[in-house]
Amino acid sequence: MATTIYVLNGPNLNLLGTREPEKYGTATLADVEKLCRDTAKPLGCDIVFRQSNAEGEIVTWIHEALAKSAGGIVINPAGYTTTSIAILDALLAVRMPVIEVHITNIHRREEFRHHSYISKGATGVIAGLGIEGYALAITRMAGLAGAKR
Repeated sequence: MATTIYVLNGPNLNLLGTREPEKYGTATLADVEKLCRDTAKPLGCDIVFRQSNAEGEIVTWIHEALAKSAGGIVINPAGYTTTSIAILDALLAVRMPVIEVHITNIHRREEFRHHSYISKGATGVIAGLGIEGYALAITRMAGLAGAKR
């Protein structure tokens, strides 16, 4: 049985490829999903890949990851990084490995982006490596979740 990794994406990431390409590049969310699946397959992992602009829906998916015995969660909380105690509380409640991913380096951006509530519930954080950060997160998550190589 393959290890399942949930990859959850927050608000406005559905606009990747057209939204501020000078910051986020030209890859689309479909490109990110393909990268995650291509990275996970040889590691013996399945991917549940989702995006929502609604905070409550993301919380529900975190709960679902627990209910379905997922190996872990890779999350790009996007705009909820700096605001969502609800997502933090959900991540703390599920007690599984969590890797927070940001396409840009949030510490080189506006001051308000430097604080992440989500990081307090994350095993690790990857920021500023473009969409390749997702591949790194999947690779590490496979190891944390004990996936067979």
